Amino acid sequence: MPSALFTPLQLRSLTVPHRGWVSPMCQYSCHPETGEGVPNDWHLMHLGSFAVGGAGLIMSEAAAVNAEGRISPLDAGLYSDEQAAGWERIVRFVHQHGAVDCRIGAQLAHAGRKASTYWPFSGRSGSVAVSDGGWATVGPTTDAFDGYAAPAAMSEADISQVVADFAAAASRAVAAGFDTVEIHGAHGYLLHQFQSPLINTRTDRWGGDEDGRNRLMLTVVDAVRKVIPESMPLLLRISASDWAEGGVDVHASVRLARAAAERGVDLVDVSSGGAVAHQKITVAPGYQAGFAEQIKRDAGVPTAAVGLLTSPAQVEDIVANGRADAVFMARAALRDPHWWLRAAYELGHDIPWVPQYQRAVPRHGF
Repeated sequence: MPSALFTPLQLRSLTVPHRGWVSPMCQYSCHPETGEGVPNDWHLMHLGSFAVGGAGLIMSEAAAVNAEGRISPLDAGLYSDEQAAGWERIVRFVHQHGAVDCRIGAQLAHAGRKASTYWPFSGRSGSVAVSDGGWATVGPTTDAFDGYAAPAAMSEADISQVVADFAAAASRAVAAGFDTVEIHGAHGYLLHQFQSPLINTRTDRWGGDEDGRNRLMLTVVDAVRKVIPESMPLLLRISASDWAEGGVDVHASVRLARAAAERGVDLVDVSSGGAVAHQKITVAPGYQAGFAEQIKRDAGVPTAAVGLLTSPAQVEDIVANGRADAVFMARAALRDPHWWLRAAYELGHDIPWVPQYQRAVPRHGF
């Protein structure tokens, strides 16, 4: 039987050649000598290897919509023309050298109270002091993430500016040639901070009940949808559960996904966690796929599953049984940048190999 994983997926006018995709993965590799937030040769190699390896869609790492939205001083951005030019070079490479007409999307993000932190391999943790290249952070309130500096509570003007910054970054993504845009509303970053009742205790129109807490995420969706072409699909990454009592749960996420779809989101990228340090996550292979399945079913919106998805048989089962429309992979892709070429072979499906690698195409018996 044909492989479900390797069937195309149509999102608006974009045909993605198959349903095995690359998750956004921060590389913390935008060094000052190559420009603040500007992707460089490392990013070209990192993302380009997945294109050569047969990925159907590659999502960029979180690209900050303004300087204070970066997770760390070494994060990528899409708030300057120099950054957009760096991304354009990578987009061009992916389009020219992808094994299967690979597509590439830009993930737009703002880290909020989790910004200005040390990158994972720095040997340090917590917030970066201003004297060491850090900056003051913002959030829905002055409550800090455990171990990080306290943010400033955002004013109406601050919120309006962030919405404008998401829209401006989306316009740059379109100009750089990206095929799609994803809004990062997960993992305890700014939009999720406003969404989660564990963080957002505001009493104005940006807080309070669920509608108020979802307002910023949906306002950003409206702003981005307005500036990207009607033909371009819009993705939204959410944390379906805070994994903590009193936080976001899958039922709230179904309602959010339904509202986002009504505003023009074409696929929900379903992850979880990240809001609070006291979360208690039960981790197992495919542990988040059930969230994607429930949101797809109850909200009536296409979804992508993530989370310890590693083997071809495992991801084939998720797509073939309609639990999600696509699968995003991260660590499996880092371990094997040619995962899709191997998966196709194991599933008995032929996909093209780039000419330079033709001599390595596996053949049964040798």
